[in-house]
Amino acid sequence: MRIARRATEVSLSVTLALDARAKALMAQGRDVINMSVGEPDFPAPALVQDAACKLIRSGNVRYTPAAGTLALRGAIAKYLTESRGVAFTLPQVTVCHSTKHALSGAILATIQEGDEVLLFLPAWVSYVEIVKLAGGVPISVPSRPDLGPDFDAIRRAIGPKTRAMLLNSPSNPTGYTWSRKEVEELAALAVKHDLVLLSDEIYRRLIYEGEPDFSPASVSAEVRARTVILDGASKSYAMTGYRIGFVAGPPEIAAAVERVHSHLVGAPNSVSQAGYLAALETEPPEVEMMKREFDARRRFLIPELQRMGLETPMPRGAFYAFADVGPYLDARGSTGFCEDLLEQQNLALVPGSAFGVDTHVRLSYALGLDRIRHACERLAAFLAAHPRAPAAARR
Repeated sequence: MRIARRATEVSLSVTLALDARAKALMAQGRDVINMSVGEPDFPAPALVQDAACKLIRSGNVRYTPAAGTLALRGAIAKYLTESRGVAFTLPQVTVCHSTKHALSGAILATIQEGDEVLLFLPAWVSYVEIVKLAGGVPISVPSRPDLGPDFDAIRRAIGPKTRAMLLNSPSNPTGYTWSRKEVEELAALAVKHDLVLLSDEIYRRLIYEGEPDFSPASVSAEVRARTVILDGASKSYAMTGYRIGFVAGPPEIAAAVERVHSHLVGAPNSVSQAGYLAALETEPPEVEMMKREFDARRRFLIPELQRMGLETPMPRGAFYAFADVGPYLDARGSTGFCEDLLEQQNLALVPGSAFGVDTHVRLSYALGLDRIRHACERLAAFLAAHPRAPAAARR
């Protein structure tokens, strides 16, 4: 049977594939430490669980409007108004099955065949594939050595076919958090070149030091008119399996996403909407506890990696470390490094090649501190058994 080209040209998510491989080895009885997946190791807050169970037990688990329930859309608009410092209204919000789903809807609603979308490396694995599925052309823009935005490279990348720029702050895989000045500079380029700003803000509540996250929607009314916010419950509320998120932006974009999703999926999950609504209406006490724990892990892991000789910038947000393992790579690059590490030390990391930077690996610290300590011991043992490769042998 013939498979459509759009499906054959899309690669399987590397992070999910590695997570599956790690779990398969665990099922065989191996003590694998899995740092490959970005999933909080906490349960969803108690009030989220209670709200979801209450709806299920009511028996009234039905279709909702394609854009989500009015109650949840209103709560999201209120949350955005309070957290971004500018007014959002209900018609600007469409609820989706996760932030990834929100991103796919926003791209399908704004990108046409041949449109270019700038992605700032290292970039989350699904960005490239979602843009390609929509018929767009992903354009990778390299970062500065500290993993922040290189505006000279961004200006050079903007061309006559450029339609949008995709900002992710705090970033997956680096944890880099753009400063207000950097966001404002990117916003100025969007206005100058009439570009859409797709702003993935799923990690915005997980910032541990320095200035808070600053959304491009907060820059000015002119910038807000071309900004599409993508956010959801998975990371800050540990609601990954609930699969619930949203698009927020100009009403015509929210309406376009609603139309697309009305045919592709019908409506968001009603049980998950009830749980998310509960979290937005009453701040769960578990959120601050999770944030403190992530911060403690961050402060332990990064210095450990640096002591191993791995150049690793201290991330301000998210729950990832992006370590430079370039000196240890052979011709197979970061993929071979991670394959060997998993087989020899039972430690699962994600190769930087998945994010467009083959010299690095991503470590998720969304797991307990004791496991992180053991992971560092295994990584150090692996590095000791694999002396740095001569420069000529590196990729």
